[in-house]
Amino acid sequence: MAQLNPQHSLTPRKSPTQRRSVATVNVILDAAAHILEEYGLEGYTTNSIAERAGISIGSCYQYFPTKEAITVALATREMAQLGQELAVAQSATRWVEGIELAIAAAVAYQLRRPRLALQLDLAESVLRMGVEHSSVQTLAKTVIATLLTRDDAPKVQNIELASRDVVAIAHGMIDSAGRQGESDAAMLQQRVWRAITGYLNADA
Repeated sequence: MAQLNPQHSLTPRKSPTQRRSVATVNVILDAAAHILEEYGLEGYTTNSIAERAGISIGSCYQYFPTKEAITVALATREMAQLGQELAVAQSATRWVEGIELAIAAAVAYQLRRPRLALQLDLAESVLRMGVEHSSVQTLAKTVIATLLTRDDAPKVQNIELASRDVVAIAHGMIDSAGRQGESDAAMLQQRVWRAITGYLNADA
């Protein structure tokens, strides 16, 4: 069974600058995503990724020295949209609007490609892949902390602690829903909303 090795290089060999090289990198990342979705880490190798991408292994190595580096780049790409949507939620002037946007963004990320989200979560725990994933987690806590300062937000005793708990509650519920194969985003959003508001109102 293929394994990820946190001791292997996690950084790309070079960053694409021309349109053709950007397209090649995206093809590599798309291939990696499909293999993770279909097989998990079983058979997840640079050779299988290159074969699925329809390129030579040499072309793959031009950009990524290891499958671990490919995995980090894939996670970074997948997290980018979630980060942008969380930033929009943070700019909301009302708690209700902001928290609804944040929950919807997190649910959409998980349910859009649940198998891939699960595999990337597992990879992150092995690789401690750091910057992009951690920055999204940090951003999520910052978003909640900011929203809790809005006039219509529940008045909690410790905003930093409450924001950390809210992110943990949402992540746990949404991750579990993805593992169970749920597809009803609206229902999941409502459940996460009830859990979060119940916790915050109890704290308040």
